[in-house]
Amino acid sequence: MEDTPQGPNDGAPPPPPPQTETPASPPQEPVAAEIVSDNRTVMIVLSYLWLLALIPLLVEKDDREVQWHAKHGLVLTVFETVVMIALQVLVMILGAISGGLGCVIGLFAPLFMLAILVVHVLCIVKGVNGQRFLIPYISEYADRF
Repeated sequence: MEDTPQGPNDGAPPPPPPQTETPASPPQEPVAAEIVSDNRTVMIVLSYLWLLALIPLLVEKDDREVQWHAKHGLVLTVFETVVMIALQVLVMILGAISGGLGCVIGLFAPLFMLAILVVHVLCIVKGVNGQRFLIPYISEYADRF
């Protein structure tokens, strides 16, 4: 008889480990594979080029990521258009009331346009890299569609 660290070995097999009951897993629905478009990069870039966002929205209906970027780009375009129109109306009203103040407020239009360009470039770069650039309120509104 051999002595082992566990005790004497009689040649009997060791007792089986205690069995734990595993709960039965609920039946899982088959996961649909996400469809990835062959030209996803081009479509994401088009999504942030103002009205060209309609192209990926209408063409790539199966690619959920392209659809998200297209909707986000369209909502961003509508928001920018509304803010730009409001800024121009404000400049016209202030220009009519006090000529100089309208011109001073009008100087903010190129800064706003530069900010728009920066946001679009950030959205394109993040989208091409597989990420999403979330803009408060605008992205939340785009998710509703």
